[in-house]
Amino acid sequence: MTSMRIGIACYPTFGGSGVMATELGLALADRGHQVHIFSYARPSRLSAYHHGVEFHNVSVSSYPLFQYPPYDLALASVMREVMADQKLDILHVHYAVPHALCAYLAREMCGSCSTRIVTTLHGTDITILGRDPSYRDVICFGLEHSEAVISVSDWLEQQTRDAFDFKGRIDVVPNFVDAKRFRPRQDDAVRKELGGDDHRLIVHTSNFRSLKRVADTVEVLRRLPAEHNALLLLVGDGPDQPHVRDLAVRHGVADRVRFLGEIENVACVVSAADVALFPTESESFGLSALEAMACGVPVVATDVGGLPEVVVHGETGFLHPVGDCDALAASVGRLLGDAELSARMSAAGVARARENFSLPTMVERHEQLYARLLAEV
Repeated sequence: MTSMRIGIACYPTFGGSGVMATELGLALADRGHQVHIFSYARPSRLSAYHHGVEFHNVSVSSYPLFQYPPYDLALASVMREVMADQKLDILHVHYAVPHALCAYLAREMCGSCSTRIVTTLHGTDITILGRDPSYRDVICFGLEHSEAVISVSDWLEQQTRDAFDFKGRIDVVPNFVDAKRFRPRQDDAVRKELGGDDHRLIVHTSNFRSLKRVADTVEVLRRLPAEHNALLLLVGDGPDQPHVRDLAVRHGVADRVRFLGEIENVACVVSAADVALFPTESESFGLSALEAMACGVPVVATDVGGLPEVVVHGETGFLHPVGDCDALAASVGRLLGDAELSARMSAAGVARARENFSLPTMVERHEQLYARLLAEV
C-alpha cells in the first residue's frame, strides 16, 4: 500500500483510547507510513523514539484571564501547523471531545487543505458527554464533519445512533491486541515477585474512575474462601484509588491487596495472574479484558456494553450483572479451584484474541478505510 502521512490525536492517560491510538500509530509506522501523534503529554506506550513517528507535544500557557487553559485551541493550532507543513492525508482523532472539533477547526484554518478527518469513538464521549446538553451539539457537529466515524464495538455504534439520532455511516473496527507482547508466558521470577509463590493472583487493570467500580474487586476478594489464599493486584491509578485503599483496610484485607500503579510492562503482570477481574459499570469494549485473554488469563467481568463482544460467557470467562459481587466471587473461586476449567478457558481466550482481534488485521482495516477516503477526494 502507498505510504500515507497520518496524524493521530489522543489523550495520553492510562486508558483504552490512548493505548489504542498509540499502538495504531506505531503499527502504521512499522508498515511504512509517516505518523504524527498529538497530545498534551507523551502517551504511556509511546517510547522516546520510534522510526516513522513524530510526537507533537501541545503546551498550554496559563493566563490569569482563563480559569481553564484553552487546550482545544492550542491543539487546533498545532494540528493546523503540521497539517499544512506535512500535507497530512489523514487526521485520525480518538475521542470526540475535543479532538474532532479541533481537527475540523485546524482544517478550516488551512483553507483548501484536503486532509480527511477520521473520528474514533471509545465510549464516554458518547455514553456520558453525549447525553449532556452542554456537549451534545458540538459532538454531533464533530461527527457530521468527519469523513469517517469509527466505533470500537457494535454496542457503541448503537449507543451513538440512539444518543445523536446519527444517520451517517459508522465503521465498527474493534480494538486489537499485540499477540507478540500480550501472550501466555511462564515467568516464575515475575510471579514470585508478585507473591504468586504463596498466593493465587487476581489482577485488575483500569484508570480507577468510579464507573470501573474498583471497590468491587475488594468486595470480591473478601468473599473468597480462605483456602484460595488469593492476592489482588491492582494496576493503574486514578481518583478512586484512596477509597479502594481505605476499603481494603476497613475490611481487613489490606495485606492481600497490592497497588502496583501505572506500570510500563503490563503484559508481564497480567500474564502472571490466575484470573482477571473487571466489575465495571460501563465498558464500550473491554481492552483490558482482551489483553488478559491474549495472555491466557480467564476473565470474570460484568455483562455490560461491549464486553460480551469480547468475552464469551462460559468459554473464555464468566459475565455477571453489575454489582453482583457474590456471583463474581463465585466465578473467581470456581476458576481458582478448578485447574482443568481454568486451562480450558485460558486456551479459548488466547485463540479468540488471536483470531478475532489481531493487530495486523485491525491495522489493515484502518489502512483500507484511509485509502477509501483518499480515493473519494
